[in-house]
Amino acid sequence: MKNTLIDSENNRNYKKWMPVKATVHNTAVLRRFKEWELWWCAVGENVGVEINGKGDMFTRPVIIYHKFSKFGFMGIPLTSQDHTKEAPDWYVGFRFKDKDQFAALNQLGRISAFRLCRKMGELDDEDIRKIVNGFNKLYLKKYPLE
Repeated sequence: MKNTLIDSENNRNYKKWMPVKATVHNTAVLRRFKEWELWWCAVGENVGVEINGKGDMFTRPVIIYHKFSKFGFMGIPLTSQDHTKEAPDWYVGFRFKDKDQFAALNQLGRISAFRLCRKMGELDDEDIRKIVNGFNKLYLKKYPLE
């Protein structure tokens, strides 16, 4: 039975992503990174509502939110699409290099450092504060730490 919501042949590029994924895996370079940097990251072609990469390398800008080790981190993907009206708790807007960006807090996830492609820069203190406050509002509002 064909799923009309997610048609894997028409809406997804798994056939194109798999060779790129193999290349990312086999030629991976362990890059130095730190929290609050922005990187182009090969996030890939994902499933369902998971955010996808774009272009030939299936990349997307990602914020290094929390570094676990030199091998991985908790990352927040960015989008240029403003979804703050329909999902205000899920997105935090800010400007980076004269462009509007939106941190997709609802897409936060653990990411391998081997997916990192190219550093874009670092967030300033004001944007860090916005993102931390957005994270706390979305993820901690049901679990107050008092």
